[in-house]
Amino acid sequence: MPVAAPRRPFAALWASQASSNLADGLLQAAAPLLVATLTRDPLVVAGMTVVQFLPWLAATLPAGALADRMDRRRILAAGNWLRAGGFLLLAVALATGWRHVALLYAAVFLAGCAETMVDNAALAVPPRLLPREQLERANGRLFATQSVINTFVGPPAGAALFALAASAAFYTGAAAFALAGLAALLLPAMRPTAEELERRRVTPTTISQDIRSGWVHFWRHDLLRRVAFISAAINFFGSATGGLLVLLITGPYDVPMSRYGLFIAVPAAGAIAGSLLAEHVVPRIGGGPTTWLAALVPAVSYAILGLGHDTPLALAGMFCAAIATSLNQIVVSTLRQAAVPDELLGRVTAAYRLVVLGVVPLGAIAGGVLGRGLGIRAPFVAAAVGLVLAAFLLASRVTTQALRDAETAGHP
Repeated sequence: MPVAAPRRPFAALWASQASSNLADGLLQAAAPLLVATLTRDPLVVAGMTVVQFLPWLAATLPAGALADRMDRRRILAAGNWLRAGGFLLLAVALATGWRHVALLYAAVFLAGCAETMVDNAALAVPPRLLPREQLERANGRLFATQSVINTFVGPPAGAALFALAASAAFYTGAAAFALAGLAALLLPAMRPTAEELERRRVTPTTISQDIRSGWVHFWRHDLLRRVAFISAAINFFGSATGGLLVLLITGPYDVPMSRYGLFIAVPAAGAIAGSLLAEHVVPRIGGGPTTWLAALVPAVSYAILGLGHDTPLALAGMFCAAIATSLNQIVVSTLRQAAVPDELLGRVTAAYRLVVLGVVPLGAIAGGVLGRGLGIRAPFVAAAVGLVLAAFLLASRVTTQALRDAETAGHP
């Protein structure tokens, strides 16, 4: 395949993802602001997180099965348009004076269900567009774009639009989702291949059987399962400490609220740097050491936060941790795309994401309980110890050679 051939289709995917991430960023700021204007009940406010994550637990596996049965281009378009429609209806309701938390819950839940479809399909698209040697670079570009827009562009714009009118942010988010759907239509058709269709004709399967086969393939793939558990550990301890960071920084660290934004911006900059450096760094140090660093560097960062008082050192640790985590994300995505047959990629991606994202609410609860019982520093120290254990228990068998062998076995 010529190097220049995939550029236009990949540009369409990039544009679709960028527009979709812009909408996500806008709503990341606007949705909490809206719920805060409707109620001060902590339980109702916390319900937003529950509503947001329910689709990942309930709809991820079926969405993965659909990604392997249908044209992935159509899934990207339909999923983004579904999100656009939900938030358009919410914006109209707000503009006409009809405000209720239930409306926001419904829009967020609908968007979450569509997001499981879009994200699973999008992660299975690059191998159809690009040769293996270009996947790390492509994934790096996509993740860097996501980090920039979700952190530096979308939330400030969403807050500014919400200040003008509550409905303005949701109208704009709906428009961005609609554009993402249109950009997805510029992709080539990505239906199951003739060979896959013939196999389905000879041996028909149901959606539930497809889900089971995807889960079984994921679970029996020792290396993929192992890297999933490492990523799950990173997410578990990240969610256990993420919500408490503001209390630690404005409490024991005595940082003014006006400077707290640094503790959001600096890790985001690290994630962007890691995404852009991946194509140069990962081939040099190897995927195995990258996996170790993904657990050990954040462990050091959590130890600095939990035991220290030095703000510049804490920021430096968070920056390096974000780089390591971002590099690992690209290693894992590339492994999954290269090692898993295309006909199973949507389902295996869904199984992987169920494990990796399913721990997030559990981590948040564990961090809150530990912080309440033992003090605000305790979750950070526990996260440091937990990630060191995860590295030695899980990363020890994730070597660069094992990653290469798995990719070769998936695509001889």
